[in-house]
Amino acid sequence: MTNDGKFERGIELFNSEEFFQAHEVWEEIWLGEAEPERTFLQGLIQAAAAFHHYARGNFSGAQTLLASAAVKLQRFQPEYHGIAVARLRNEVAGWARALGDGTDPGRGKLPRINRT
Repeated sequence: MTNDGKFERGIELFNSEEFFQAHEVWEEIWLGEAEPERTFLQGLIQAAAAFHHYARGNFSGAQTLLASAAVKLQRFQPEYHGIAVARLRNEVAGWARALGDGTDPGRGKLPRINRT
């Protein structure tokens, strides 16, 4: 990845539940990346945007973005760039299913990005 400092900052923001800011930081990197990093970052960006929507009460928008993020992150399991992607992907997919079923998992269960 061409800008590891920004990538790390995005992780810090995501884990601090500053999802909009994480989305913005990762998007700056995403614009200049080639595959496969481009798809990986897009999955993270979509997850961050989804949880931003969730925090604003837009559960439908969050569910759609989470489902898309889970698909993108699937190819990078179990880990990628030092991140436990399998865990994150499973949590994101679980949130997508729950929101799709009309269940709110609750802010206390928001996922974190864990290191391997």
